[in-house]
Amino acid sequence: MNNIKLAPLLLIFAEVATRRSYTSAAKNLGISKSAISQQVKRLEQATGQQLLIRSTRGVVLTTAGETLLARSELLDEQLNMAFTELNQLKAQPSGLFKVSVPPFSEKEIVIPAIRQLCLEFPMLTPEIVVTAKWQDLIEHNLDAAVFGGDIKDCDYRALSVSTVSEVFCASPNYIAQFGSPKCLEELSQHKFIATAWHRPKIEIFDNNLNNKQLISIDHSIKVNTLTTGLETALLDMGIALLPEFLVQTHLDGNNLQRVLPDLRGRDWHFYFLHQYKGEKPTHITRFYQLYRHYFLKACTKQKA
Repeated sequence: MNNIKLAPLLLIFAEVATRRSYTSAAKNLGISKSAISQQVKRLEQATGQQLLIRSTRGVVLTTAGETLLARSELLDEQLNMAFTELNQLKAQPSGLFKVSVPPFSEKEIVIPAIRQLCLEFPMLTPEIVVTAKWQDLIEHNLDAAVFGGDIKDCDYRALSVSTVSEVFCASPNYIAQFGSPKCLEELSQHKFIATAWHRPKIEIFDNNLNNKQLISIDHSIKVNTLTTGLETALLDMGIALLPEFLVQTHLDGNNLQRVLPDLRGRDWHFYFLHQYKGEKPTHITRFYQLYRHYFLKACTKQKA
């Protein structure tokens, strides 16, 4: 199999798979829908596996298609960056690149993103500030900041990274000792782990994020980082309301159990903040792409 000849087909496949639509991919690539379909069919014939399934709701990826997309989703971005870098060799980004990121994201999101950024821009010197607090870009001399929650009124530009939802959870030992609340009203009879990012009245929804309720809960302990909240729950100290993707591995391993499974907290929006009103420097754009890629990958991994 000549893999070099398959590269254009792979890019077309990735466009269809990412957009879940032949029509949308054709429009974005500027070629006909029939040509798109033919190229995908050629790729399936070359690999000997079906990659995409058309349905009334759009395009569904097969297991083989999911695997191939996971390997190729950065190919288009890297190709674009390669040509961009060729045009910008005389203005290669260099010097200090300082960014603040939230706790919990270092291992699977921040470090892989920074590693790739340094490979592409070797003259950069990254400085990473890990904090759950709002960081003013100018005050702290930051090139960019990733922040989750409600953004303060400012003149900075905010690019969406993604949203994460919260679930109630507790350790099996805690549930064995104190039982599990059967309804939201019974939650007040339990030890509750409060977090600094929640308002005094916590927003609670059903699993479809409908039927909003506001509740106030007395807490037995309060934390100001996701990592601390997770550890207190793992150590049998109470019931916590934590991001689902953060606790999913522990739920799968039965180190934690979901409490009040028909309810969940609000969606928290994560943003990438920068202060450029016009065109952003190439390395700022690239770090946003990389951070968002690994953020979504981590969320998808935990749900898989």
